Amino acid sequence: MAGNGAGEDGLETLRASLDRIDESLLDTLRRRIECCVEIAHFKREHNVPMMQPHRIGIVQRRAARYAQDHGIDPDFLRRLYDLVIAETCRVEDLVIGDVAAR
Repeated sequence: MAGNGAGEDGLETLRASLDRIDESLLDTLRRRIECCVEIAHFKREHNVPMMQPHRIGIVQRRAARYAQDHGIDPDFLRRLYDLVIAETCRVEDLVIGDVAAR
């Protein structure tokens, strides 16, 4: 099927924009995980428990407000943050457990 040249150019421009946004999103997730590693080192050095349920609640409520304020499905952001939080808890466990295993 032959495509519309101008339409395809416009689509490629939009896809290029999406690719830049995706790269920024991934960089932001990486930086968030790196920050959590720093937090885990602090927790380890100061004998702070890894799991901080009240902090998870704060993060989830902030995401819910963001969803409401920006017309994003709050269930989507809750599920996304469930994944992000699970991964950062896993990473913190690794960092905190690294010394405990020695």
